[in-house]
Amino acid sequence: MLRKNNPLANIHKLDRLFRFSVPLLHRPLIGMTATGSFRRWERFMYVMVIANFLVIPLVLMTHPTARPVVTGFLQPGVHGGFTSDALLLIIGMVGTTVAPWQLFFQQSNVIDKRLTPRWLSYERFDTVIGSVVVVVAATALIVTTAFAFQGTTLAGQFVNAGTVIAGLSLHVGVVAGDLFAIILLNASLIGAAAVTLSTSYAFGDVFGTKHSLHRNIKEGWSFYVVYGIIILVSAGIVVIPHAPLGLITTGVQALAGILLPSATVFLLLLCNDKAVLGPWVNRPWLNIIGSVIVGVLVVLSLILAIATFFPSVNVQVLSLVSAGVLFVGLVAAGLVWYRRRSPVKPMYGEEDRHTWRMPPLGKLPKVIWSPTQKLAMATLRGYLVIAVIMLVVKIVQLSIGG
Repeated sequence: MLRKNNPLANIHKLDRLFRFSVPLLHRPLIGMTATGSFRRWERFMYVMVIANFLVIPLVLMTHPTARPVVTGFLQPGVHGGFTSDALLLIIGMVGTTVAPWQLFFQQSNVIDKRLTPRWLSYERFDTVIGSVVVVVAATALIVTTAFAFQGTTLAGQFVNAGTVIAGLSLHVGVVAGDLFAIILLNASLIGAAAVTLSTSYAFGDVFGTKHSLHRNIKEGWSFYVVYGIIILVSAGIVVIPHAPLGLITTGVQALAGILLPSATVFLLLLCNDKAVLGPWVNRPWLNIIGSVIVGVLVVLSLILAIATFFPSVNVQVLSLVSAGVLFVGLVAAGLVWYRRRSPVKPMYGEEDRHTWRMPPLGKLPKVIWSPTQKLAMATLRGYLVIAVIMLVVKIVQLSIGG
């Protein structure tokens, strides 16, 4: 892909190659989805998941050592301190790892796969395996770039994937750059398929249209039309000349991180609704984990907003104070819940968990909000508005070099 004697001189050629590949690859991406068979689509996805293991030879080519990697895990830190730029990156990492669309894609995909409650334990195990693979692969990519660029002018100077590929080709070898390009392209295809399907599923749920990978194009035409339109629009954005793709990617991931608290709140409400889930409602420890995640993301977003409005603020001190307030707030909320909780009476047996089916939407009782819940929802909406505005301001500042 790059000439061995001068990898950096061909960075523009590489960029043109990627932009040229997009119009070609969106066709098979649509084609493998619109086969009318869930099993065939799933096999395509398995092939792409296996291709991600190319990250193993890639990381070995940089000759990493265990000590700094282990130290980084045990003593994490932010180079240069906590700044608004660092917070934007942290929120983006959270948003791309635990993305809101993933929460709803999985439930739609489980239904489309026609799994019954008896198979949910296997689905959970499958989720755990996938989570481990994702974290290991992401760690491998971080280790790759850290050891490849340490002591060079590229350390800490990320612009976009093209510059990473060129840097690997220069400092590690052309094969390393090629492997990174293949891994990136493969991961992009997986992400594009999953994110777009999540939207197509949601469209079908909202408008009551047929939405399933088991249906052919004639039967589920609206499902596939929505999918195809989103793929084409996304491909169009990528091929815009001189588009800041690295900044766009970071901004989208940060937006996902900002939207995650609201998605998690609604997910927690659903997971504690006995009319919806019956014997499958959340255990208390799951609610605790969800509450901590929501609290941390809200605090990070608010710190980003304050740092964007007031650049001179000491972000590190602000982070410590916010963490203390969050801890006190979570403990207080936990104590209130513990005092008000009512004795749990077993209403369902193990067999009920296997046979439970959610009633039709029209037969579910109307949700009655308490004044506290209404205030909490209004506060959440206000948070979203402020956080999204601040994110847009921050991205604009970065795009103009502010």
